[in-house]
Amino acid sequence: MKKVLVIGASGQIGTELVLELRNRFGTDAVIASDVKPDCPELLKDGQYAQIDVLDREKVWNFVEENKVTEIYLLAALLSATAEKHPDFAWKLNMEGLFNILDLAKEKKIEKIFWPSSIAVFGPTTPADQTPQTTIMEPTTVYGISKQAGERWCEYYNKIYGVDVRSIRYPGLISYTSLPGGGTTDYAVDIFYNARKRNTYTSFLSEDTALPMMYMEDAIRATVELMEAPEENIKIRSSYNLAGISFTPADLATSIQKHQPDFTINYAPDFRQKIADTWPNSIDDSAAKTDWGWQEKYDIDKMVKVMLENVNPDWID
Repeated sequence: MKKVLVIGASGQIGTELVLELRNRFGTDAVIASDVKPDCPELLKDGQYAQIDVLDREKVWNFVEENKVTEIYLLAALLSATAEKHPDFAWKLNMEGLFNILDLAKEKKIEKIFWPSSIAVFGPTTPADQTPQTTIMEPTTVYGISKQAGERWCEYYNKIYGVDVRSIRYPGLISYTSLPGGGTTDYAVDIFYNARKRNTYTSFLSEDTALPMMYMEDAIRATVELMEAPEENIKIRSSYNLAGISFTPADLATSIQKHQPDFTINYAPDFRQKIADTWPNSIDDSAAKTDWGWQEKYDIDKMVKVMLENVNPDWID
């Protein structure tokens, strides 16, 4: 019987992932967990547990007591936040992964999802249609930890037979939670400001093109990857995943189709240097070939949904 544990369920991806998993497999089949003591309001219809992924003994005991079969490990410090707290970012991002990989190594669980990121790439990586296999020289704490994590996932699969699956997420856009400290988060923050103030100041320059994806596509890709037959999963480091590539100026233009008076200003900060090391666009043909991935949202469809659903009262 499938029993899923989502670690890091209070974050941007986690909330929507739990909702989708419960919709597909039943509320009782999915346990949401996070280091935070309080369950997010949207997830209160099912089981919630306060779990620190760094507490190895507690995690292992919880998994055995609840007969967990699959884990989605989302707990991590994201790019901009990780630059401010590099020691803790490395500890959380790496030790947390080892704690879960070792569970599968010891046959305590059957399957793991662990997210990687476009942050694994760097300034020497081909920026346009970045290939699945290419130069990877990340220059951020987050990127370094994700690159190392990819290698360990591949190693645990090859040496111990661990069924671990991963996606290199692009920037993700959603209206169900506030931005979580990522370099691509301007593409979420802009919608709250558009609705509340009709203006926005971007911390990235107007011509900074980055790979992005609407959250619904990202969640669907995650579950489709995990539900694909094991023999279809050819890549055990992490799959490239693409959706939409656009600049802050492109996004503003699309918003202006709905709010003609909307204005945008530009004041690049330290996150600009991070963004400059990342790709402009991604080649995800391996994901399409191996497990049938296909995105559904373009920029205008995504903008329409975001403007209709963001709650401007969530920001000051």
